[in-house]
Amino acid sequence: MKKSRLLFVVSPLLLLLVFVFTFLPAGASANSSAQFPDIIPLPDGFRPEGVVIGHGLTVFAGSLADGSIFKADLRTGEGDIFVEGQDGLLAVGLSYDGRSNNLFVAGGPGGDARVYDAGSGALLMSYQLATPGTVFINDTIVTREAVYFTDSFNPYFYRIPLKANGRFPDATEVEKIALGDDFIFVPGQFNANGIETSANDRYLIIVNSNTDTLYRVDPYSGEVLPIDLGDEVVTSGDGLVRQGNTLYVVRNFLNQIAVVELSDNFTSGKIVDRISSDTFRIPTTADQFGSSLYAVNARFDIQPPQPDTKYEIVRVRR
Repeated sequence: MKKSRLLFVVSPLLLLLVFVFTFLPAGASANSSAQFPDIIPLPDGFRPEGVVIGHGLTVFAGSLADGSIFKADLRTGEGDIFVEGQDGLLAVGLSYDGRSNNLFVAGGPGGDARVYDAGSGALLMSYQLATPGTVFINDTIVTREAVYFTDSFNPYFYRIPLKANGRFPDATEVEKIALGDDFIFVPGQFNANGIETSANDRYLIIVNSNTDTLYRVDPYSGEVLPIDLGDEVVTSGDGLVRQGNTLYVVRNFLNQIAVVELSDNFTSGKIVDRISSDTFRIPTTADQFGSSLYAVNARFDIQPPQPDTKYEIVRVRR
């Protein structure tokens, strides 16, 4: 008798659930992967390198061709040029500060860093970090206290201290910090590349693309410690993304993202997985949204770059 009454109570509930999930509007679940395209096309000839998730469902990609910035919607995959390019300008690594809604851009061989309003696209500030032609300002990461930039051609990184609510200072406050002696630097080669932070921003994590090594770096002194990965290395390491103690290392020419589980003190780690996809065409950097990683295909195998070459941002499960 109790069993029959239980069925009588549960059945209307099941009917209600069926009704809800049957007639739920398509936009009601932001985490439903079926609603987000796996490929976001970029303009032909765009030559992307950096990608970052901005406010809400916004994604940005930067161009090596002319420094332009592309902005798209993750849900629809639709987008357009957000910041117009200029001859001689490059946009390499990107980082986003949600407090100020500012977009930071590494300028490559121009030795510069730029700050854009991520809402309007207006250029807010430009920093000359180093002499043009002698550097390659490659990647960038924003923390609560500062924004950092790597230099692939010199054993330094650059720190721009931030004020309350992410406000940025004038050009006189840029700091040039030498990487410690344990950082293996080879002149004339691509060295420091992708950059991330550890938990609580206590350390930076930098990948050396020349030695295939990850380093834990003190953001103030520049002291470095190689992160011990046992018998493995991160060959072709490029952009970095961290979630907790999990570090995702984009391995460009391997068309792969290595998943590294790091120790609590970020001195060691283990590659526990490798994410691959038929959509990878030499991805360089990535960012995360929900359970997905968004990587940008640089297609460095096409040399010289062509104006009709197809480029895209691709989504994979992490």
